[in-house]
Amino acid sequence: MLWEQHDVWTRMTIMGIVENLPDVDLITQRLLRNPKDFEAALRPFYGKRAAAHFSDLLTAHLTIAAELVKASKAGDDRAAADAERRWYANADEIARFLGRINPYWSQEEWERMLHDHLGLVKAEAVALLTKNYAEGIAVYDRIEEQSLTMADVMAEGIVRQFPNMFR
Repeated sequence: MLWEQHDVWTRMTIMGIVENLPDVDLITQRLLRNPKDFEAALRPFYGKRAAAHFSDLLTAHLTIAAELVKASKAGDDRAAADAERRWYANADEIARFLGRINPYWSQEEWERMLHDHLGLVKAEAVALLTKNYAEGIAVYDRIEEQSLTMADVMAEGIVRQFPNMFR
């Protein structure tokens, strides 16, 4: 559910930024609750410190994405390129972190999945910025499928690492 919420609130935030919706700040606040929800879900398995670190990394992921959309909307190619570079570096940092805390999670697999995720979110933002709404919906369907794969990988790794907690 957390990955699904990540997708829904990301899409709504992008739409809010693109369309200057009056509730964009409230939507963004709700999106930024998602890392804290992940933190609460991961805390019983990885402890307070590791769960908080994941939350911080995911918060950075979301705030950088918002910077990228805002820069793209403003036509600031330099700021957009900088945000995109930092966004991918953050994804690599998330992948390294996840690969370290669970022996059943591969850093390389998380890197691939997160890079795929970023590419799809960027495609969704471009579709919305260019008012190609049909394409935006089609991309969102791919985002949802890809995120559910990440959710499965995360859940399966936790169950394998902590089987006694699931008996």
